[in-house]
Amino acid sequence: MTSILQCMDCERQYRTDTVIYTCDDCGGLLDVVHDLDALRSLVSRELFDSRLGSLDFPYNSGVWRYKELVYPDAPDDLIVSRPEGSTNLYPVPRLAKWAGVGTLYLKHEGENPTGSFKDRGMTGGVTQARILGKHSVACASTGNTSASLAAYAAWANLRGIVLFQNKQVALGKLAQAIAYGATCIRVNADFDKNLALVREISAELDIYVLNSVNPFRLEGQKTIMIEMLQQLRWRVPDWVVCPGGNLGNSSAFGKALRELYDLGLIDRLPRLAIIQAEGANPLYRAYQRGFDRLEPMHAETIATAIKIGSPVNYPKAVRALRWTDGVVEQVSDQEIMEAKALIDGVGIGCEPASGCSLAGIRKLVENGTIKPQETVVGVLTGHVLKDPDATIDYHADRIPNLRAVCPNRPIEAEGTLDDLRRVLSTPIPTAT
Repeated sequence: MTSILQCMDCERQYRTDTVIYTCDDCGGLLDVVHDLDALRSLVSRELFDSRLGSLDFPYNSGVWRYKELVYPDAPDDLIVSRPEGSTNLYPVPRLAKWAGVGTLYLKHEGENPTGSFKDRGMTGGVTQARILGKHSVACASTGNTSASLAAYAAWANLRGIVLFQNKQVALGKLAQAIAYGATCIRVNADFDKNLALVREISAELDIYVLNSVNPFRLEGQKTIMIEMLQQLRWRVPDWVVCPGGNLGNSSAFGKALRELYDLGLIDRLPRLAIIQAEGANPLYRAYQRGFDRLEPMHAETIATAIKIGSPVNYPKAVRALRWTDGVVEQVSDQEIMEAKALIDGVGIGCEPASGCSLAGIRKLVENGTIKPQETVVGVLTGHVLKDPDATIDYHADRIPNLRAVCPNRPIEAEGTLDDLRRVLSTPIPTAT
């Protein structure tokens, strides 16, 4: 084997065919550790560039294009792929001007098969479930993970099981899990409690857990960074900015960047900025105290995808921030929804949590952390249709304690040409 599982704290090692999520000795989180010395002679920019546009399985996937850095030992006939990845990196000069930077790109992970970045992790996690011979997979979810698990489980002919909280779940996400045939259980508990329940019941019933505590999930999510750098012709931006909920993405980003640097595929590390909602900001609070400890909290935010008060990947996110000289910032729901409306208004569109990236960039520019001349990549995590109610309610200006900036309200008209002339003769304000 060229890869092992290793505890990030005590460094105890396990075989990759072991069903384990945290270290048996100390409870620490596990990494999938690859033999970088062996890979150094195998991987190159040219290898990955040669696979761009491939029609051949598995390299037609924007995850498995980088198989050597994701799961080099995975048998091709057990890989479960839709395919996923190959998402666009958009230059957005209008939004750059609003945020106060000269060069801004948005990496839109909402363009994955089920509409979020979770598909990148799920292809790795469900592939590992098949390698282990599992028949059922499960997760706790605020929405996106459930949609992705349900789709990939169905594709692999496995039973998918999802635990939701019984309120404030975006209907677009719940609808996906139901449509793809998962067993959907609405529990009178928040995400953090549901995750604990999933881990307990899975151990009892031989079900494979596919939340981001699963290290194979994070290997797939690493490829967001690899693909972004490839799209930039391997030129490293100054900053990568992403939302922070359960902190799987930011953890994966740090691991990807560190491995790429150690392999010599990039010559420096970008700085990482993790943006949290004010009502779900345990990482930000810990950052303000020098990362002395994680204090779980009751999370409340309109950005349901990141409404998590006890992020399981906190230690890995802190490690990523230290590797990259990173920062943590918080933004209000008002700032989140305004940034989302601006992203929507240039024709890209995203779910509320993704608005954290743009809102956070502007805030970091305003406080002098990001310099106006620097190049910034913001990550959008989910599709605009993931939470249509939030979008409609925002533009109708009916979300409590939020004010719609440049709302785009539907206009009522009679079925006559005169009334249409009346409507269309009135200037409509633009979002940017």
